[in-house]
Amino acid sequence: MSNQTVIVRDVTKKYKMYKKPAEKLLDIILPKGYGEDFYAIQNISFEANQGDVIGIVGVNGSGKSTLSNLISGIIPPTSGTIELNGEVSLIAIASGLNNELTGRENIELKCLMLGFSKQDIKRLEPEIIEFAEIGKFIDQPVKKYSSGMKSRLGFAISVTVNPDILVIDEALSVGDQTFADKCLDKMNEFKEQGKTIFFISHSMGQVKKFCEKILWLEYGEVRAYGPMKEILPKYQEFLKEYKAMSKEEKKRFKQQVQLKQSGQNKPGDKLQTSSAK
Repeated sequence: MSNQTVIVRDVTKKYKMYKKPAEKLLDIILPKGYGEDFYAIQNISFEANQGDVIGIVGVNGSGKSTLSNLISGIIPPTSGTIELNGEVSLIAIASGLNNELTGRENIELKCLMLGFSKQDIKRLEPEIIEFAEIGKFIDQPVKKYSSGMKSRLGFAISVTVNPDILVIDEALSVGDQTFADKCLDKMNEFKEQGKTIFFISHSMGQVKKFCEKILWLEYGEVRAYGPMKEILPKYQEFLKEYKAMSKEEKKRFKQQVQLKQSGQNKPGDKLQTSSAK
């Protein structure tokens, strides 16, 4: 039996950009469509195995959240295929929480949507509440929660329902260090159980501490994918160059990016940072 859990093949996600609502109508009516194309993800291919802990890195706008939503099945790809072997759970700040409902009602709703019986939910609920550590707020509407509390509740639900594939999108960037450590402990448990974990974080410290592989996205494409020790230093070097760019160089870089993401550049064309030859 194959131990591959996620197989992504030539996946592209294209959006249309409209300047005003009328353009959306023209896009539907006109045979060739209307509006500017925007490629959030272009021709991405990679595989993940049981027990892989993959850090997804890239500067803002590289397609990290688009990819996490594609893997989680929240949005479909425009083209290409995503094959998943197992249940997937996405943990993003407030992902899937209903602001009007209380924390407790959200637990019940999310678990029902995941196919749990009322009996299962009754058994899981105390465990979720204990993990979330939000006290009496559990019976308050989620709209009264801070972003840290939403993240805690979302995380508590997702880890307690025990998925096979876990996608964590910036969920540990809010809240306190103690809770982040508790979440990392739980994720290490999952790692030992052979689950597949995708971890998106701007904290290179967390990525270094937790991930074994790195998937480096650069404006919708895979720039590099491989062992953390090999890829992360290259990405950190790129970040250093990127931050050191002059205003003019940043502007040129942005123009290249916009061309690429509007589909006018060939996929695979390298973007030039200041020190690239």
